[in-house]
Amino acid sequence: MAGRRRGSRMVVLWCALFALVCGLAGCGGPVARDTAAAEVQRLLDRRADAVLDRDETAYLATGQDGVGRAEFENLEDVPLSSWEYRLTRFDRSGSRATAAVDLRYRLDGYDRGAVDAARTLRLEHRDGRWYVTSDRPAKDTAEQLWEQGPVRVVRGAHSLVLGVAQDEKVLRRYAGLADRAVPAVQDAWGGAWAGRVVVLVPRSLDGMGELLGAPASGYRGIAAVTTGEVGGAGKAPADRIVINPEAFGVLSAFGRQVVLTHETTHVATRAHTSAATPLWLSEGYADWVGYRGTGRTAEQAAPELARAVRAGRLPGALPDDEDFRFGGDAQRLAEAYEGGWLACRMIARDWGEEKLNAFYRAVGAHKERRGAVEDALRDVLEITPAGFTARWRDYLRAEVGA
Repeated sequence: MAGRRRGSRMVVLWCALFALVCGLAGCGGPVARDTAAAEVQRLLDRRADAVLDRDETAYLATGQDGVGRAEFENLEDVPLSSWEYRLTRFDRSGSRATAAVDLRYRLDGYDRGAVDAARTLRLEHRDGRWYVTSDRPAKDTAEQLWEQGPVRVVRGAHSLVLGVAQDEKVLRRYAGLADRAVPAVQDAWGGAWAGRVVVLVPRSLDGMGELLGAPASGYRGIAAVTTGEVGGAGKAPADRIVINPEAFGVLSAFGRQVVLTHETTHVATRAHTSAATPLWLSEGYADWVGYRGTGRTAEQAAPELARAVRAGRLPGALPDDEDFRFGGDAQRLAEAYEGGWLACRMIARDWGEEKLNAFYRAVGAHKERRGAVEDALRDVLEITPAGFTARWRDYLRAEVGA
């Protein structure tokens, strides 16, 4: 028994010594995989530097058979202040590997924080070095505009417009709309925000869906949407207004301006929009800013809700989030937007614009959805939810029910 115990101790000591030596010397197993991962991260660092330096030769040297050449060329005019890859997972099988990577980049002068795009890279080890053999969006994630073709860039006074397969004159018109939207939003909302917007114009509706990482059919008839990270004050790093060129193109000049002003409002209010903010408020407020000062009557701007009220279908409650679902009932969607707009319009008329802004901020500052609107109604507008709903229904009767 004593001999076996002594032998067991010797085996344990030998194993520990072997592990220590291998750890220092870089023996096979997990340590080798870690070394390969470190090599790949250095490869990605060189690739990122090449993008920022506009060094095509250095960029192509990180790939195999010219992989990524088209995307590199498509990026030529895009103003970048940062571009980096972060390796988050590395799976190797012999000389080949698959890597999960976070691409993080900023548009110079426009992004407060980095855009984070998940990528899946394939790699091959050859002649003592790793090379990228493919670079694609991770499963179920959005692609980037430059993957759709060469990006044309137009700078406005308050805007940066990036387009694919779009004439420069068309992109300048978008910049003009955005440049008029920004001061209009600033006048209504006030507060600290970037005061500038980034507009993405893909080649088609399908391109819009690819940029949003969602089926294009869900956005048919939707002229534009705004993407971005919802968070507390100061945490809105990278909003993008994404245009549906097909739906946007059939709008009147007035409608185009309202849409761009609406979407710009989402950019301005992003830091005060949270999970506690119902869509009737965020969308209704954006419409209120979009129509503010245009002279449009309730009947003109809310035709679907007007027809419903006159047909005896007066809403019993403010629109639910589900009512705003894209790809659903178009009538229900239109009535939801119009109902939210009229709620915000009523607040601005009866309590004043400053109270409307304070109400919006108070709702967004709430820790959770439950109680957010109720508490803000009580604290800012000094009214109960039941009282507010009744007042809104009376307002609908008066404005669109005649």
